[in-house]
Amino acid sequence: MKYVVTEKELQAIREIRNTFVHRGKFPSTRDLMKTLGYRSPRSSALIIERLILKGFLRRRQNGSLQLVKATEGDTTSAKTVNVPLVGTVACGIPILADENIEAMIPVSTDLAKPPAKYFLLRAKGDSMDLSGINDGDIVLVRQQATATAGDSVVALIDDEATIKELHPSPHAIVLKPKSKNRQHKPIVLTKNFRIQGIVVTAIPNL
Repeated sequence: MKYVVTEKELQAIREIRNTFVHRGKFPSTRDLMKTLGYRSPRSSALIIERLILKGFLRRRQNGSLQLVKATEGDTTSAKTVNVPLVGTVACGIPILADENIEAMIPVSTDLAKPPAKYFLLRAKGDSMDLSGINDGDIVLVRQQATATAGDSVVALIDDEATIKELHPSPHAIVLKPKSKNRQHKPIVLTKNFRIQGIVVTAIPNL
């Protein structure tokens, strides 16, 4: 069944998406109330329920909400594809498991070029600031399990996603930071180390 999306619902989707990107969380009903010009948080709660009914939002088992698709206008008018924004990576769960995806974000096909698959990751810390990746930036990553020396890669280490520069050696893999902060040290791993993807670009957290 195809539902008609109202202008208020489109506005709510944009606010939800922007809040996920810039703040890493779902906006409160009061935040939505102010953005949408309502006088009561009940009105914004109702619009959330309508977006769940229409398939734009999904309620997880823990009660949190997930933005599962963009609007048709987002994906057709500007030649974009929907790319998952990954939040906190849970222990033992693959990086792109449903539990880890906060929202689907429209990204230009000039950046996320089909047929390759991509994901977005929020950078933490300053270990790659010299390569233009700063704390809070959104990083576009092309999914692949291989990389060449000097690539900025995403790796899962102790069930946490990290971004570092790849430097292979005959007997090990070295992941090097590129930072003004000298507290960051290289990470040395064995050959069974797995790459999750290669960084395409960083989007500043404006």
